[in-house]
Amino acid sequence: MTGPLRIALVASARFPVREPFAGGLEAHTWTLARALKERGHHVELFAAPGSDPDLDVVELPVRRPALSAAARSDVSMPDATWMQEHHAYLRLMLDLADGGGRRFDVVHNNSLHYLPVAMAPAVPTPVVTTLHTPPTPWLESAIQAHDTCPVTFTAVSAHTATAWSHLVPAARVVHNGVDTERWPEGPGGRHLVWFGRIVPEKGTHLAIEAARKAGRPLRLAGPVGDRAYFAERVAPLLDEDITYVGHLGCRDLARLVGSAAAALVTPCWDEPYGLTVAEALSCGTPVCGTDRGALGEILTPECGALAPPEDVGALADLVEPVTRLDRRAARRRAERFCSVDAMADRYVSLYREVVA
Repeated sequence: MTGPLRIALVASARFPVREPFAGGLEAHTWTLARALKERGHHVELFAAPGSDPDLDVVELPVRRPALSAAARSDVSMPDATWMQEHHAYLRLMLDLADGGGRRFDVVHNNSLHYLPVAMAPAVPTPVVTTLHTPPTPWLESAIQAHDTCPVTFTAVSAHTATAWSHLVPAARVVHNGVDTERWPEGPGGRHLVWFGRIVPEKGTHLAIEAARKAGRPLRLAGPVGDRAYFAERVAPLLDEDITYVGHLGCRDLARLVGSAAAALVTPCWDEPYGLTVAEALSCGTPVCGTDRGALGEILTPECGALAPPEDVGALADLVEPVTRLDRRAARRRAERFCSVDAMADRYVSLYREVVA
């Protein structure tokens, strides 16, 4: 198939796809939607209320279903957020199955929900699903709901593809891309930077400890996703050298990252990709990270280094040599390995393949 494609892009229903982004999934979805539109494709983004209106958003009906008192008191009743998301995706997939899907050439499920996979056989349009996380029980169940799952899967890294290989042996690896124009090369500076969702699995406290050991000031930025963790493990460590600057939009965040000597990336889980690594490199800022998940796929010795997981001393020892790396090499790595152009081109090629 040649010419513009009609693409239904299904996003997460939990957070709006808009700046400042709640996390890497929302940033990735926004970037992909814009890149596809700039290539002349017709994209409808099914996303949470409050998403960027410039993206032709169709709001997912994220509202609580009218459940009876008996249903709410049943022992199987999940929490309200889970039920709202279930209801939203159920309505969307029923609409796509009941003729709504015919107005698209392809449905790209970029959410983490199981229903777009479980209900894909009912949709009269090819469905592509990107695997953004390690295996989850709900999604594993959805994949096994039919003898042959009709979904075409991609994974954001070789690490993630391997994690899913027991059920999805042929997932295509399409690395998440960053818009290098929105993340321009910066001059560097003395401070270190850590940015992302402030939650235990991102290891914000490890970055603080490593910065102190390295004798460098640290700037923290990002949404507080776990208030108890922030109050107990992060806030007590803040002072004039370790500062939290808030949840920033892309322009301010890129300026902060570009003015840093190095970025600390400290996952305490197997990071499926590591979008903050790509964003830091785009700003010319080399990365000190902990070796979890896919970080090793992005970094090379010319633009960063990895310490053993949760080894704060080893991470601190990497800071000085990493800050001496060539910032131009970091920028080149972002341009060549994780650009938005490379990502969008690979997705468009895959869409045309499944539509043919």
